[in-house]
Amino acid sequence: MVARAARATDLTDLDGAVSDCFACPRLVAWREEVARVKRAAFRDQDYWGRPVPGLGPPDARIAILGLAPAAHGGNRTGRIFTGDRSGDVLFAALHRAGLANQPTSVSADDGLTLRETRIFSAVRCAPPDNKPTPAERDTCAPWVHREVELIRPTLRVVVALGAFAWAAWWPVLRQVYGQRPPTPRPVFGHGAHWSGESVPALLGCYHVSQQNTFTGRLTPAMLDDVFTRAKQLSGVD
Repeated sequence: MVARAARATDLTDLDGAVSDCFACPRLVAWREEVARVKRAAFRDQDYWGRPVPGLGPPDARIAILGLAPAAHGGNRTGRIFTGDRSGDVLFAALHRAGLANQPTSVSADDGLTLRETRIFSAVRCAPPDNKPTPAERDTCAPWVHREVELIRPTLRVVVALGAFAWAAWWPVLRQVYGQRPPTPRPVFGHGAHWSGESVPALLGCYHVSQQNTFTGRLTPAMLDDVFTRAKQLSGVD
């Protein structure tokens, strides 16, 4: 898989390779079972049931790094953060920030486009209980590294959604930018900010999961603050 990721010449090439990955047996079995059994509300739909590639333009200045696709969201629709409550919250915030052309993301053909922003996840397959293992994250890392390499010329800010994504960023510094990650690692928190020399700034944001948004741990105003900061640091108007 490392070689396949390295061979990707552009994001379209990378997205195609990601979609054809079978590297993690547990995740392959789960994503395919979910696609076969389906949720009752979507029983008449054809599920994607494969790894979910990133979304956004190749000259993005802001990257949003998530955890993994949702079983009945991205794993169903084939587009990251699409067709679930987490996506409803995220894209509404991106629209308010002027980074998405519409506030909803319901299907892969709904006309959504992103401005100056690329979204991808640390793990590309839907995991059981929304909990990929560290080993699965490390196996999937070459896709993240190559994606960052391809947008590196313009990338200025990374927003990590949750502690898992925050931890997934540090190996990128070594693999893509040739820099040693800081020791000790900066602690994740909502609104956390780390900057290094000649690398993208890193912002922490609570994940847009229902567990956080339904309980009020993450509010629309908190999301707005993060994306306002991301725009400021990246120079996006």
